Amino acid sequence: MFPNTTEQARDRKREDEVSNRRRNSLLPIRSHIPRTILLHVKLLYCTRTVHEMEKTLAELRFLHRYQLQHLGPSARILALGLSSRKNLCINPSVVSAAENRDSVDAACRKLTASWVRSLAVENLNIPTCSFFEDYEKAASNAVLPPGVYTLQDLRAFGKEKGWCPYFLARHMVQFSNVVVYSYQYLLDPKVAGIILKEMQRESVVVFDEAHNIDNVCIEALSVSVRSQTLEGATRNLNKMSHEIERAIVLKGMYGLGWYETKGKLLKVQAKRLIPQCIRAPWGGFKATDAGRLRAEYNRLVEGLAQRGNLPNTWLSNPALPDDILKEAVPGNIRRAEHFLSVLRRLVQYLKGRLQTENVEKEGPVTFVASINAQVGIDQKVLRFCYDRLHSLMMTLEITDTDEFLHIQTICDFATLVGTYTRGISIIIEPFDERMPNIPDPLSCHDASLAIKPVFERFQTVVITSGTLSPIDLYPRLLNFNPVVSRSFTMSLTRDCICPMVLTRGSDQLPVSTKYDMRTDEGVERNYGRLLLEMVSIVPDGIEIMQHKLVFIETEDVVETTLALDNYRKACDCGRGAVFFSVARGKVAEGIDFDRHYGRLVIMFGVPFQYTLSRILIARLEYLRETFQIKEGDFLTFDALRQAAQCVGRVIRSKADYGMMIFADKRYSRHDKRSKLPGWILSHLHDAHLNLSTDMAMHIAREVFYGRWPNHMIRVAVVVRKPYCHKNTWRRWAMAVLGRSNGVAPRHWECDPHWGSSWVDGSGWSKLFKFRFRRMIPPDDLQANPKGNGVVPQ
Repeated sequence: MFPNTTEQARDRKREDEVSNRRRNSLLPIRSHIPRTILLHVKLLYCTRTVHEMEKTLAELRFLHRYQLQHLGPSARILALGLSSRKNLCINPSVVSAAENRDSVDAACRKLTASWVRSLAVENLNIPTCSFFEDYEKAASNAVLPPGVYTLQDLRAFGKEKGWCPYFLARHMVQFSNVVVYSYQYLLDPKVAGIILKEMQRESVVVFDEAHNIDNVCIEALSVSVRSQTLEGATRNLNKMSHEIERAIVLKGMYGLGWYETKGKLLKVQAKRLIPQCIRAPWGGFKATDAGRLRAEYNRLVEGLAQRGNLPNTWLSNPALPDDILKEAVPGNIRRAEHFLSVLRRLVQYLKGRLQTENVEKEGPVTFVASINAQVGIDQKVLRFCYDRLHSLMMTLEITDTDEFLHIQTICDFATLVGTYTRGISIIIEPFDERMPNIPDPLSCHDASLAIKPVFERFQTVVITSGTLSPIDLYPRLLNFNPVVSRSFTMSLTRDCICPMVLTRGSDQLPVSTKYDMRTDEGVERNYGRLLLEMVSIVPDGIEIMQHKLVFIETEDVVETTLALDNYRKACDCGRGAVFFSVARGKVAEGIDFDRHYGRLVIMFGVPFQYTLSRILIARLEYLRETFQIKEGDFLTFDALRQAAQCVGRVIRSKADYGMMIFADKRYSRHDKRSKLPGWILSHLHDAHLNLSTDMAMHIAREVFYGRWPNHMIRVAVVVRKPYCHKNTWRRWAMAVLGRSNGVAPRHWECDPHWGSSWVDGSGWSKLFKFRFRRMIPPDDLQANPKGNGVVPQ
C-alpha cells in the first residue's frame, strides 16, 4: 500500500468509530485518488455536473463487479443517478419539441398532470404519455433489479419496460444504497424539499469536488430580477387575470356532459350556479365543481405548509424548510383576484425602483419596510407569495409552466425578502459596463444558510476536493465545526506533473494581467509568444505538429460543445489542437482533458473576481463583519482555488502526465503560491520559479523529450502473450521506439485487463499501440489514421 492509502485507512477507521454521532468532515483528496466511504445505510453522492455523475457511476459499476466476483450475491447493491427530466425523458414528442429544461418540464406536465389524465379517460383525443401510464399501471411492480444504473442505463431500461425512467428513478431513490445527483438536490430548497423527505437521517452525504460549494449555496438563495423579468411578469398577470374573467357561468345545467364554447370542448358538471374556472390541457379554461374551490379555500385557511399545497412534481418553496410559515394564508390574498392585485403592485414598485441613477444597496428589513409604506404589502404577505402563486396555478390546472417563469421569479424574490433578515441584501445598479441588462438582484452573502439544513438533517457529511486549500477557511465560510479535517499527501509512481511559474518574457519584461499591466503591448506580445512557442513543442499525445487548430469556449453551450468535440477529434487524428477556455467557466469546472487530450495547461494571469462588483463588495463586507475574514484573504483564496481547478484538468489519473504553467508574476509571491494545493506545491521546485519564456521552453523540451518518454518506457504496460518470444517484441519495439538511440524498452509489465496499451517512444515522443489481432477482435482495433501504429501479424 502507498503511504497515503494507509493514512486514509486510519482516518476512515477513526471516522467510523465516531459515526454514531453527527460528524462533518473535510477531506482534500486529489481527483484521481479513489474515494471510498463506508456505507452505513445510504450513500448520497453529490457531483457538480452530469458528466461527473456518469463517470462516478461507471467507476462504481467497476467496483461492484469486483465485489460480486469475490463476495458473491451478498454484495449486491442498487445504485442509480438522478437528474432532471431533460436528461431522463424518453418520450419522443417531449424531447423533440423541448428547447431547455423548463420547456421539458412543462411538456411533461401537459401529458402527466392528474387532471389531464382524468380527462383523457373520457376523451381519447387528449394526448398522454404512454411511458408514464404504463409506469402507473405497473404500480408496485415498477422496480429496478439490483445493479448500478447510469442515466443511459435508466433510459434503456425504461424503453425496454415501457416505463418512465424519471419517475422510476424518483421512486427507487428511497430503496437505493447509493444515489448520485447534483448539488441542487440537497442545497437548493426548491428541489431539496421534494427529495430530502425520502432520505434517512443515518445517510452519508458526500460533496465531491466541493471547492466552490460556498458559491453553490449562495446561488441557491439568490434571485436576479431584470427589466425583462418584470415585463414578462406583467404579461403573465394579464394572462391569468384574463382567463379568470372568462370564467363560465353555467345556469340551470345539471349532470355531466360535453359542450362547445368558442370552438373548444368543455366538460361541465354543475348542480348549482357557480362561477368557476380551470385550465384545460389544450389551452382553454373550463368550469369545475365547487368541491375544488372549497378544498383550495381550506388549504389557504389551514395553512399550505400543513396540508400540502402542491404535488411532488412541482418545485417547493425557495425558503429553507424551517423558515416556511406553517399557518393560515393572510386573508387579503386568499381570493385569486386580490392576490393578483398584490402582485401587480409589487411589480410596479420594482419597476419604479429600477428607474434610478445611483447605485442602491439595502438590507431586507429596510426594503420590506419601503414596500409596506409605498404599496401596502407587509412582510407576512411577501412570505406567502410563492406558495400562494403555485396554489393558484394548481387550481387553474396550468401545465405550461415555462410561460409563467417570470412571475415565479418575482414570487421567489418576494418570499426570500420576506423570510430572511440577515445574510442577504438588495443591490440596484443603474448601469454596468459588463452587461447590457441591469439586474436588480437579491444577493445572498451567507453560504451557511443553504447548507445548514443538510448538517442538521444528516448524521455524516463529507466535503472533499483536490483544491480545499487552505482547508481551515471552509469551516468559517460554511459556519460548522468539522470533527475530521485532514489533507492527504499524494504518492505517485513517477514524477508525472511539472508545474512552473513564469514571471517574465524572453525580453525580461514582467508578465501579468493586473489592471495597470494588461493593456501593455509588451505583456500581450510575451503572452502570445509563450503560447506559440509551447504549441510548437508540446505533443498532443499522437505526434508533434508545428501548427495546431484553435478552439474557443463561448457563452453558447451548443457552440462550446461542438468546439470541444472537434478539439478531441483533432487530437485523435494526430493534427493537434489548442483549446481556449475561461476560468470559472463550464469547461474549466467540469471537463476532463485526460490522456493525449491535455499535455499542457497555461494559466494566463490570476483569476480574481471582478473587484468592483457591488455584489462582491457586499459579500466581502458581510464576511468581514460576521466571520472576521479579511477581503484580501478571501479574494486570494478564491482566485487560487480556481487556478488549481483549471490546471488540474490535465491530470486525471496516476497514469497521466502533463505540464502546468502559471503565467503571472504574482504567483512568485509566497502569499499567493502558498495557497495552492499540496499536490501542486510538492512538485513545484525552486528551479521552476521566476522563469522566463526561454527558460520555460528549455524545461519543456527536457521534460517532453527526455524525462517523461524514459519514464513512460519504464512503466509501459505491454501485453506479451506466452506464445510470443520476447525477442520478437524487442524487434518491434526497436523498430519503432529505438530509431533515435537504438534502445528498446527495458521493462515489461503484463496487464490482466486490457489487450492493448499505449507506449511512449523515447526520443520521438509519440504514442504507439501494440496489439495482437489473433487475441483481440478486429472491432476493438482503433488504428491511427496517420499509420503510426504497429500491428503484429
